[in-house]
Amino acid sequence: MVVTGQGAVSPLGIGAEPMLAGLWDNQVGIGPAPWTRPGDPFAWWAVVPGFEPRDWMDEKVVAGTDLFAQFALAAAVQAVTDAGLDRLDPVRTAVVHGTSMGGSRALMKAQYQYDTAGPAAVERKTMIQIWPNMAAAQIAMRYGLHGPQLTVCTACASALDAVGIARSLIRSGQVDVAIVGGTEGGLPAASGQADGDFVPAMYIGQASYGMTTAERDPARASLPFDVHRSGIVTGEGSAALVLESPAHARARGARVLAEITGHATLADSYHPSSPNPAGTWEARAIQLALDDAATKPEQVSALIAHATATPKGDAAEITAINSIYRERHVPLPVCSLKGHLGHTGAASGAMSIMAAARAMRRGSFPNTAGTRDVDPAADFDVVTGRPVPLDVDVVQINAFGFGGQNSSVVVRRPSAQQGG
Repeated sequence: MVVTGQGAVSPLGIGAEPMLAGLWDNQVGIGPAPWTRPGDPFAWWAVVPGFEPRDWMDEKVVAGTDLFAQFALAAAVQAVTDAGLDRLDPVRTAVVHGTSMGGSRALMKAQYQYDTAGPAAVERKTMIQIWPNMAAAQIAMRYGLHGPQLTVCTACASALDAVGIARSLIRSGQVDVAIVGGTEGGLPAASGQADGDFVPAMYIGQASYGMTTAERDPARASLPFDVHRSGIVTGEGSAALVLESPAHARARGARVLAEITGHATLADSYHPSSPNPAGTWEARAIQLALDDAATKPEQVSALIAHATATPKGDAAEITAINSIYRERHVPLPVCSLKGHLGHTGAASGAMSIMAAARAMRRGSFPNTAGTRDVDPAADFDVVTGRPVPLDVDVVQINAFGFGGQNSSVVVRRPSAQQGG
C-alpha cells in the first residue's frame, strides 16, 4: 500500500513539518512533568506545547472529547488535507486508529472532580470522553464515513498494527483508502501546562513502577541504546497517515510518500512489562516483516528501533536486531526517535513511518538524541550526534509494547510507477 498523507501533533510542535524538522535539527521536546508538586517523585515528560483544539474542531466536539481524541482528530485532518483528498468515499474509506490509554485522563479528572468538589462537579460527558474508540469515531464523523471503524489497543505497537490491519483491508478490496495512526497522552491541559491542581495518578503510577529515568539533564533524559540508559520518558501526541491502494492513488495523481511493503505482529508471551531477554520473538517479528516484504537484510537501508531507553527493553531489542542483521557486509544504521520525542506510545510507530519517508526524500537519516555511549553489545551502527547523509531506499520500523506486543513494518521509497 502507499502512504499519501501525514499529520502530527507532537512534543516538537503541531504538524508533520515541525515534528520532522525538529528531528533533523536534533531538537529535544522533553522537560519536567508540568504538575510536579513538593513531595511527588520527579519525572521528565514530553508534552505537546500550545495545542488549541478549536483550531481543528468546533466547540461541541471539544466539549464531548478527551484531549487524546482531539489530538487524533487534528492529526487526521492534517493527513487528509496533505493527501489532497477533497472527497472521501463514505463506504470505501476505513478508519483504523491505535491507542493504549484512550481517554484515561477524562476518567482520572472525573474522579478528581468528584473527590474534591462532589457529584455536581463531574463533567456530564465523561462517559463519551473515556472510550478508546472515540478518536476513530470522531474522525469518521468528521468525514461522514461508513466503512470499517476500528480501534487497536496493542500498547506501543498500536500504530504499526493499525497500519497492518488497514493494509489488509485495502488488499482484500474492502476499501480503497484508510486513515490510520495512533494517539497517546493528553494528560496535562491542552496548553501543555498543569491543569490547575489536578495531578494524574498515572504519573505517580509510572514512577512507582520504576519506569522513569534517573537522568537530570533534559538533553540526556532519554538514552536509547546508551550504556547509561535508565528508563522511559513519557511522550504525548498523535500521528496520522493516509493509506491508499496503488491503483486509487494513481487514478487521482496522488503524491506518494512511501510504500508499505511488509508487516508482522505476534506475541512475546513472556512478562507483562519486560520482553524475553533472548529477543527470540522480537527477532521473529522482524524476520516475518522482511519475509512479507520479500526483502533481505542486505537490502534494508536503515532501521528505526523501538528502543525506549530501558535497560531490559533495549537489551532484548539489541539481541533481536543482531540476530537478523549481524551478517550484513555493512553495519546497519539504526536510530530511535525517543530521545527527541519521549516515548509517544501508540503514536510512536506512525511517527517513525513519517521519519522514514522524510529520510527517503532528504537523503539523510536522523540521529538518536541524547545517546553518546552506545552499548557495545550492538552489532549495528547507532546514529548519534547529528543526522547522517544516507541514501535511504528501505527502512524497517519496530514497535514492541507492554503485554508482549511485537510488531514490525517495512517501508520503501516510492517507485516511479507509484508517483514517487
